[in-house]
Amino acid sequence: MLRKVTLLLVLVVLGMQVWSIRYEFEDVSKNLSYFLMSMEFAIFRYNEDNIDEYAYKLLRVRRSQGKRFSWIYLMDLEMGRTVCKKHEEDIENCPLQKGPGEKKVRCTFLVDVLPFYTKFTLLNSTCVDK
Repeated sequence: MLRKVTLLLVLVVLGMQVWSIRYEFEDVSKNLSYFLMSMEFAIFRYNEDNIDEYAYKLLRVRRSQGKRFSWIYLMDLEMGRTVCKKHEEDIENCPLQKGPGEKKVRCTFLVDVLPFYTKFTLLNSTCVDK
């Protein structure tokens, strides 16, 4: 009986390792529709959660990856602080702050998408000032 339990446990552990290898992240196009929507969602959440009164906008996509066989996207973004407040309409066309107010951040976001419901969930975010 103990052998059967041990064998079953070993098979479960090996199966989980094979499963995790199969579902690693791979590069995806920065123009992929759900990646773009996930990126917009991540930037929106960053602006909402940030205590800064000014909005940040995308400067550069440093990494765009998707988890195989899922709708989870990993993105590494560089963003800059704008002169617009975060609840203004057109942040994309808002100029960046210059001089003492100039600030850039680099963030890594992990976003899960339920495409049939157009629902986005921020699983993780890590940001550092540049």
